[in-house]
Amino acid sequence: MRRLTVFAKGNLDVRDSLLVARSGDAILWNGINALLREASPDTRIRVQHETWTRSDALLRANGKVPADLAGRVLPLKSHPLETQFSDRLFSAPADAYILSIQPDLNFGLVRHRQDGHLFHPFDYPAWSEDDRQWLRASYENCAMLDAAASMDNLERILSRLRAVSDAPILIYNVSAVVPGENIHCHVGMEDILSTRIRRFNLALISLSQRTGVAIIDVDRLVAQHGADRLKIDTTHFTALGCEVVAREVLRTLEDHGLLDKVF
Repeated sequence: MRRLTVFAKGNLDVRDSLLVARSGDAILWNGINALLREASPDTRIRVQHETWTRSDALLRANGKVPADLAGRVLPLKSHPLETQFSDRLFSAPADAYILSIQPDLNFGLVRHRQDGHLFHPFDYPAWSEDDRQWLRASYENCAMLDAAASMDNLERILSRLRAVSDAPILIYNVSAVVPGENIHCHVGMEDILSTRIRRFNLALISLSQRTGVAIIDVDRLVAQHGADRLKIDTTHFTALGCEVVAREVLRTLEDHGLLDKVF
């Protein structure tokens, strides 16, 4: 049995397509190996997955939870402190690395007033009043990233990865279809989500041209197969969406020489 290791740093798009997608207790999609079991029975991919808050936070991470956070028990769910401040991406050996621009598109962070570390207070409204007061006293809001800042950060991340590994690096872009959006005039709507997504996707193309990084073109896949079939909402894939994206990942890994020619 041939086993490949993929280190995936990303959120819903990466996790659902590569590992598992669920709706409540029901499994909608059982991960990328569901395709390999049919197409290449002697190959399996071991996916090591970590969630990701944002590229600027990842660049600052050193693997240590800041002291002001270490003693607190916060309901951070899929974004625990250990992964928010993890730097394993730059040390974990892998046959390929997979990232996504989705965190930079969607997440606002807070900055510690004293030491400047960045933190994602996931599900803040559900926190206790004491914890919310502590957060307001200890942190300040920092601006959302624009496309240029995001790509600058990603280029630095790629450089750090390239310093330790020559394994392929794949980056998911994001479908610009926002369900319910039906706009024909964009006056005064410069910052709507679909336009922001398009700016990031175009910037990612420029990054690929400069660095050679591979793009998993989710935007193209959704256009080809239909948003109603592949997307539940702006960020969640249907089971078919997960399958289509996972198949594109396998095709890209194949093009990099990691898989037999079966996709």
